[in-house]
Amino acid sequence: MAEGIEHILAEDYELLAVVSDGYALIDTVRRLEPDVVIADINMPGCSGLDALKQLRSENNRTPFILLTMHAEPALASSAMRSGASGYVLKMSAGEDLIDAIQQVLAGSTYVTPSLGARFLCSNARDIQNLTTKQCAVLRLVGKGLRSKQIAAELGLSVRTVEAHKYTMMQMFGVHSTLEMVRKAEELGVLHC
Repeated sequence: MAEGIEHILAEDYELLAVVSDGYALIDTVRRLEPDVVIADINMPGCSGLDALKQLRSENNRTPFILLTMHAEPALASSAMRSGASGYVLKMSAGEDLIDAIQQVLAGSTYVTPSLGARFLCSNARDIQNLTTKQCAVLRLVGKGLRSKQIAAELGLSVRTVEAHKYTMMQMFGVHSTLEMVRKAEELGVLHC
């Protein structure tokens, strides 16, 4: 699989390293600080998902694209909540991997299109359960207000506003306020 990925990427990207297990992945990301990581979820020693979680706990924000043979929305959702920027099925890696890298490097998230609809549906229950305060915060974020302005308008502390934003980013599987607004627009819940 690694050789196939190397071949796909060789034309457009510089490959910094290929590793054989999750522990080597963690060490290599710390040492080389790549622009993006492509990791198999199932790696020997420490899984790609566990490597991602470890690096995120160290405040490492290197974008991760996870490759997997598991077309399970729950696993995709878990990966995105853990900080993955992309989730690509191995069976469509040839077609999707370049798109995933381009979107992730541009600051977006990516889920293999064949899995995307099921992934969004599995998150729909969570998203439909946004609280009244979360909806209010989301609407005001969508209007471009900053946390301090939102706090003043809603009679909340800035910390509470930030907590609502963080919770919603986790629900949407995104890593920034801009991505949250885009995802909310995409799902039709920006004005819930």
